[in-house]
Amino acid sequence: MAKKLLVLCMAALMAMAALVAGCGGEQKAAESEKVLKVGVNADFAPFEFQDENGKEYQGFDMDLIRAIGEEMGYKVDINNLNFDGLIPALEAGNIDVCISGMTINDERKQKVNFSDPYYKSGLSIIVAKDNDSITKFEDLKGKKVAVQIGTTSAAEVKKIDGVDVKEFNSSADTFMELRAKGVDAVVNDRPVNDYYIMKSGETNVKALPDLLTSEDYGIAVSKKNEELLKQVNDALRKLHENGKYDEIFTKWFGSTSK
Repeated sequence: MAKKLLVLCMAALMAMAALVAGCGGEQKAAESEKVLKVGVNADFAPFEFQDENGKEYQGFDMDLIRAIGEEMGYKVDINNLNFDGLIPALEAGNIDVCISGMTINDERKQKVNFSDPYYKSGLSIIVAKDNDSITKFEDLKGKKVAVQIGTTSAAEVKKIDGVDVKEFNSSADTFMELRAKGVDAVVNDRPVNDYYIMKSGETNVKALPDLLTSEDYGIAVSKKNEELLKQVNDALRKLHENGKYDEIFTKWFGSTSK
């Protein structure tokens, strides 16, 4: 009887030890999981936007940063912020990187580091279909123009003399203002304007062929984190090499990036 009791006690102790070890292993795994906190302004289709339920983040940038995170071995955590709050959040350490159709320029490079360029863009104009008075950027003089606050569009349009610039929180708001005839034109990045016309089926507006600026988009990283910047660039390069980048590009723009 004593021998049987001893065996039972030993079995119970072994079971408890296994349970504790298992819990410790799970806790260790959870603690070692690497998370990449990504800042976006999810109102910039086709680069970043939310689905109809307002839950899932979609777009070219979203697919790309998830692929980069996977290549790096990170779980990607998307944080939706105002565009003009992205760099301050990065500087404060609230996010690790930001990807949001952000143009690489000298002003921003004073505050953050940028990855290698991942997309080339330019600014374009949308006007009402029956508007023949605006055909190029010089024609915006004396006109009311809608732009998204904090963007390159806003900065560049303000450089044109005599333009009445109306700033809005999102690109969607700029299109709404044009439809309401509150402005004469909208200036956004070309892919945003083209995607809006394609997805909305809007027939009363047109995109003009004239482009202002040639811009490279980059992923912003804190100047304090050179190692993370290297990891992002390495992952981006691998996605170009293995064809994943072109796969994502074709999904959102209908052709390869070549």
